[in-house]
Amino acid sequence: MPRMTAARAAVEILKREGVEVAFGVPGAAISPFYAALKAAGGINHTLARHVEGASHMAEGYTRTKPGNIGVCVGTSGPAGTDMITGLYSASADSIPILCITGQAATARIHKEDFQAVDIASIARPVTKAATTVLEAAQVPGVFQQAFHLMRSGRPGPVLIDLPADVQLTEIEFDPETYQPLPVYKPSATRAQAEKAIALLQESERPLIVAGGGVINADASEVLVEFAELTGVPVVPTLMGWGAIPDDHELNAGMVGLQTSHRYGNETFLASDFVLGIGNRWANRHTGGLEVYTAGRRFVHVDIEPTQIGRIFAPDYGIASDARAALERFVEVAGELGAAGELKDRGEWAVATQRRRATLQRKTHFDDVPLKPQRVYEEMNRAFGPETRYVTTIGLSQIGGAQLLHVYRPRHWINCGQAGPLGWTIPAALGVAIADPQAQVVALSGDYDFQFMIEELAVGAQHRIPYVHVLVNNSYLGLIRQAQRNFDMDFQVRLEFENLNSPELGVYGVDHVKVVEGLGCKAIRVTEPDRLLPAFEEAGKLAAEYRVPVVVEAILERVTDISMAAADIDKVNEFEELAIAPGDAPTAVRPLV
Repeated sequence: MPRMTAARAAVEILKREGVEVAFGVPGAAISPFYAALKAAGGINHTLARHVEGASHMAEGYTRTKPGNIGVCVGTSGPAGTDMITGLYSASADSIPILCITGQAATARIHKEDFQAVDIASIARPVTKAATTVLEAAQVPGVFQQAFHLMRSGRPGPVLIDLPADVQLTEIEFDPETYQPLPVYKPSATRAQAEKAIALLQESERPLIVAGGGVINADASEVLVEFAELTGVPVVPTLMGWGAIPDDHELNAGMVGLQTSHRYGNETFLASDFVLGIGNRWANRHTGGLEVYTAGRRFVHVDIEPTQIGRIFAPDYGIASDARAALERFVEVAGELGAAGELKDRGEWAVATQRRRATLQRKTHFDDVPLKPQRVYEEMNRAFGPETRYVTTIGLSQIGGAQLLHVYRPRHWINCGQAGPLGWTIPAALGVAIADPQAQVVALSGDYDFQFMIEELAVGAQHRIPYVHVLVNNSYLGLIRQAQRNFDMDFQVRLEFENLNSPELGVYGVDHVKVVEGLGCKAIRVTEPDRLLPAFEEAGKLAAEYRVPVVVEAILERVTDISMAAADIDKVNEFEELAIAPGDAPTAVRPLV
């Protein structure tokens, strides 16, 4: 049997599990692993500027293509605790990433050694498994099990903690005979599919709610096939956006308190049946359950059995991978269609599109400073259907989700449940590494942008081009808007007069100087007619210099974005609504 260090065995397993890229920050306690990574070759490593940044790069990498598993690596102590946010984010959105940390030698773990912390216990609540490996011979099995767990059932992250002496210990291991463990995914039965379709058939105004599980299962084309076969309109959730193209005649728009469309909420409120697939009934989608559930029946399909009934009890639940369930649904519905027994949903589908063409928000504003709606309008003009958008949280994300367009799965890459500030830059770098030929466009408010701005240097060092749209109002905009309910404007202002950049007025941080100081390119825009040329120039600069290019749009200080406090039937439309086609010129359906 071949002999090698446990660290080398771990690297050989990574390669045989399909890992081609890793993100991380080296340190003393993880040096044996890095030595093995260098000696083995075959895995490209990107050096992050912050260990949390490495974890978000791994997330972006995973979210970009089916089958990807991002790997993030750090040393002992604070490196692991820094990556907890990435693990939480991945766990919340069912994203498989592998976090590998170094650890003090086994004899020193419980002696308060330098940077020795029980990272496995800290990480356990936000991972599918978190293990400190105390016996070197167990390393191959722990890594094999990690990939099995990450891919099986509801996907999610795993942490493996490797004491320095364990990494260096030689073990018997033959990489040539290694095989990944079979992946387990529950699958809907024929009887379950028949029951779900029978309930669908009893309805008059049904909808499909397509969640992130459809994206994770690489099931978007089967979803569209099922929708077209049955004529049932589809409501994508924020995490499922792109599962059906925005311009598809059966796309009914998004529903919710914040990242929703006027027509989407109206259509949902008119429905009488909802088939949820791979979604978790997130509260910002449902709002108050009394309004959301009133007058309609529900079927819920989810890969995780305990997710069914977690928020409310559906009329029928199926524990199944989204793709497996949809394939069964297509089979059963196809037989009914061939027999002429499927209900005609044509009138209902036409009604959803009629709402799309009448219930719109205004985007065409000529104000200076800029209104954010105009920024998204010009983004629609500049960036085509192939664009991969990356964003995390805030009024920028909410406004973008209301007004941008997404046409393909994995082209809206969003940290949905956790929403950590600072996620966008490193995640965008991970996306650009995963798909180097893609047009990657990130979207941030100024506060999110400043949280992990140092990661732009990673893009400059490693020549990772993408375009970053920075909407700057020098405010914690979402929190300011929420504070209206408390009649205050407290600790949310970011403005100050920058002594080194007086031309900014009160907008404070000179992002252009900072971005350029980090080795990237930046363009500042203050006039609405300059937005489109700036976006086009940014694309050219990114292609020429192979670095991130930031387009900073200077916004009016206060804009209230459409949202509701509690129920989806009470969304506040703070700004003007579209009343003529020129008010929303880049809408998917022209206003009538």
